Amino acid sequence: MRDWLIKIRRHDHSSLQTQIRESLVAAILDGQLERDEPVPSTRRMAKVLGVSRNTVVIAYQALLDDGYLVARERSGYYVSEKALDGITRCQRSPQRAAAAPAGAARRPGPAWETRFTARPALMENISKPLDWQTYAYPFIYGQVDHDLFPIAEWRDCARQALGRRWLGSWTNDTWDHDDPLLVEQIRRRLLPRRGILASEQEILITLGAQNALYLLARLLVQKGTPVAMEEPGFPDARNIFALREAAIEFMPIDPGGAVVGERLPRSAVVFVTPSHQFPTTVTMPIERRLQLLELASRRDLLVIEDDYEFETNYVGEPCPALKSLDEEGRVIYVGSLSKTLFPGLRLGFMVAPRALIDEARALRRLMIRHTPNNNQRTAALFLSLGHHDSLIRRLHRTYGARWLTMGEALHYHLPGCATIPSFGGTSVWVKGPEGLDAEHLAQAARQRSVFIEPGRINYARPPLPCSEFRLGFSSIEESRIEDGIRHLAQAIAQETVRAA
Repeated sequence: MRDWLIKIRRHDHSSLQTQIRESLVAAILDGQLERDEPVPSTRRMAKVLGVSRNTVVIAYQALLDDGYLVARERSGYYVSEKALDGITRCQRSPQRAAAAPAGAARRPGPAWETRFTARPALMENISKPLDWQTYAYPFIYGQVDHDLFPIAEWRDCARQALGRRWLGSWTNDTWDHDDPLLVEQIRRRLLPRRGILASEQEILITLGAQNALYLLARLLVQKGTPVAMEEPGFPDARNIFALREAAIEFMPIDPGGAVVGERLPRSAVVFVTPSHQFPTTVTMPIERRLQLLELASRRDLLVIEDDYEFETNYVGEPCPALKSLDEEGRVIYVGSLSKTLFPGLRLGFMVAPRALIDEARALRRLMIRHTPNNNQRTAALFLSLGHHDSLIRRLHRTYGARWLTMGEALHYHLPGCATIPSFGGTSVWVKGPEGLDAEHLAQAARQRSVFIEPGRINYARPPLPCSEFRLGFSSIEESRIEDGIRHLAQAIAQETVRAA
C-alpha cells in the first residue's frame, strides 16, 4: 500500500474512521487513486494502520454509501467510476498537467495595485495570536473561557435545530428574512433588559456587531461626511468609516466616557460605546447620556450605540441603554451575542426605525442574503430554553470574582497604574510608568508566557501614547491572575530599567 494513502494522527480530535475516510476521499479526488483502481482490503488496511478491522469496515461502508467505492464479490474494493464524474484530470492532478515549454515567456498578469478602489489590507488592525490558549497567563480580550460554556446545552439546541421538525427553517434560502424565533427572543428577552421596546420590523440580524457597523457606514456615510467617535476608540469602526472617506473627528475620554458637551464636533453621525467604553471600559453616566441625546436633537445628529458588555456590571444595575432614552428615533442600537455566547458564532443585531432597517436588510441581501439559518435557530433555542440566562448568571459570578482579584493584584503589584472600572466589564485599561513602551513590554511578557494587548492601536491622533495596554480576564482562571500580574510587574521593571 502506498505510504501516502492514509495518515493517522492518534491525538487528533477526529475519529480514526473519519481520518481514514478523509484520506481516501482526498486520494481519490486528487488523482492519487485512479478510476477502477483497487484499494487495500479491510484486513490489510487495519494491519498497516494498527487499528481494529471494524474501524476500517465502518470507514469503507461510509465510502460505499456515498459512492466513492464499489465492492466486487470475491475481488475487493475499488474506486467507483462515478466518484470522479465531472472532475477533469487536470483538476484532480495538477502535477500531471503538461509543463510549459522551457524558456517560454510568461504573460504579465493584472497590475493589481492600479485596480483597487480601496486598500483595506494597508490599514492597521487589531492583531491577536491564534495560539493564545498556549499562554500560561492569557490576559486577552474578547475570548471566552471554554470551561464556562455550557457545551451540553448548546449541543442539545444544535441537535434540535438540525432535526427534521425544523429542517426547512435552516435548509431553505430565506432571501432577506431572519429566523422569526430569534427575532422574537431578542425582542422579548434581550432588549427589555436594556429598556428597549421594538417591533419585529425594527430588528435586523447581522453577522456580529461589526457587520452592522459596516452596513450603517455604507448607508449613512459618504466622502466628507462628518463622523465623531471616541479617542481612544474601536479601531475596526475607525477603519470602516475611513473606507467611506468620512471626515472623522474624535471625542476625548474622561472617567465618564466620551466628552459630548458643546465641544462635540459638528458631526452628522456619532459613534459611542456608553455601557463599557472601548477600550477603557468606563461607563457613561445617565446625565451625560441625556446630554448627548439633547445635543443630537438640537443638531440633527444620528447616534450609533454599540452596547457590548452591558451584562457584565458587578455593582448595581446597568444604566439604561441610550436607545431606551431616545424619543426621536435618532439612536441606532447595535448588539452582539459574541461576548456572552462565543465570538465564533458571529451573530449580532441592529435595532432602528423601520425605514433604516428596510434599507439595511436590502443591502445585507446584496452582500450575504441572510445570516446562517442553522446558527440563528440554534441560538434562538438556546435563548428560549433559558440556557442563555443561566450562562449570564454563571459568567456574572465568575467574572465578578476575577474582576475583584484583578483589582487586588494590580493594586499590590502595579499600584497607581490602573483604575478598576466601577461597574465591571471583562478587561482593565492600564497606564504604565512614563517612558514605558507597551509594544516592547508585550514582547518581553511573552517570554514569561504572559499575553497582554498594547493600547497604541486604539489611538488615531499623534502623538500616540506608548505606555497604555489592556488586560482581559474573561479567559484566564482566577487562580492564575495574581501570579500573571506579578510576572508582568517584573517585566515592566526590567523594561523600565532597560529604557532608562
